[in-house]
Amino acid sequence: MKAEFFKTLGHPVRIRVLELLSIRPHAVSEMLPEVGVESAALSQQLAVLRRANLVTARREGSAVYYQLATDDVAELLRVARGILTGVLQGQIELLAGLRASS
Repeated sequence: MKAEFFKTLGHPVRIRVLELLSIRPHAVSEMLPEVGVESAALSQQLAVLRRANLVTARREGSAVYYQLATDDVAELLRVARGILTGVLQGQIELLAGLRASS
């Protein structure tokens, strides 16, 4: 189950959508320019996130708004950013050390 969960997170569009939704709920039309994919592709990725119970949707008139199913998803993204920042910092320091020894 854990592997399937991380597989669901393993798509750049889904990560971007979750990052946007960690700020606040968004209408699909608001996400399109931020995500940079066609409407059909965004709908497909939102459906994957819905099936995984990571997001919920509600209709307001003709607009569909999405939000995170739980704040834990936003916390997971925050922790992942922290891990990646640490990894990148280590690589920057390694590169600086290599340049200094040249």
